[in-house]
Amino acid sequence: MQTGRLLADERLCRAVLGLSGKALLQLEDSFGQALWQAHKNQPERQRAVGGGRRGHLSTVRAKLVFILVYLKCYPTFDVLGWLFGMDRSRACRRVHQLLPVLEAALGRECVLPARQIRSASEFLQAFPGAQDVFLDGTERPVQKPGNGKRRRKTYSGKKKQTTRKFLVLANEQRGIGWLSRSKSGRRHDKRLLDKEDLLRHVPPDVTLWADTGFQGIAQQHPNTQMPCKGTKKQPLTAPQKQNNRGIAGIRVVVEHAIAGIKRLACMAQVYRNRLPKVDDRFALLSCGLWNFFLRTK
Repeated sequence: MQTGRLLADERLCRAVLGLSGKALLQLEDSFGQALWQAHKNQPERQRAVGGGRRGHLSTVRAKLVFILVYLKCYPTFDVLGWLFGMDRSRACRRVHQLLPVLEAALGRECVLPARQIRSASEFLQAFPGAQDVFLDGTERPVQKPGNGKRRRKTYSGKKKQTTRKFLVLANEQRGIGWLSRSKSGRRHDKRLLDKEDLLRHVPPDVTLWADTGFQGIAQQHPNTQMPCKGTKKQPLTAPQKQNNRGIAGIRVVVEHAIAGIKRLACMAQVYRNRLPKVDDRFALLSCGLWNFFLRTK
């Protein structure tokens, strides 16, 4: 792939990689260090790092562009191999080799969200100086399992399809500070949040904004803002509707954050990968790339 043309055309670079040319060059340094460390840590390595014949992805930038194209466009391995001049099986191996390298590079840039928050100090480290945080859940479609039991386990009644679900906690700048583990779409948002044991570590002076899918969290975190939920027998009054519109206008921050994650096709299209926990890594990398995009735009 012509990386020179990508760097020269900002619109094309963002469309193909999800990052600007400036951000790509900045991430390249951390990616190169993470790649070097990954080569050094290979067990029973016989050659020195850099030894052997030159592969199809001969430079650090080529490897970085390769993995970013995969995440942003999410092509099949046949298409990905054709784009980079290699066999589909080699493209598959390269993807699974470079995904953890990209994760390590984003970790060096300090843009990965926290996966667990077990104390108030950890919360403040993930959300320094935050006065408001925004909680929401989102789902991504997966291929329908052939096994009936697995199909029922992943079926989301809300989306009317088989999905995987995760929760995010965003700050006022739309950055993702916390990401839950990816779970089957059948689980309710509130149940998933209770399993994560997050709320008791949110400081009481921080306002938590959530939607009606988290009914009951005000008992766990009193400083919570949530829309009123009407019923058939008790519909919402005009002031309640007006209040809900105001809350929705503030909560739109987390919707924009989720939209930023799903700029990458690996999070928006139907999940096709077979290896375990790759969908969780996709979510983590998408959040990290979104945070990195916000920092460098």
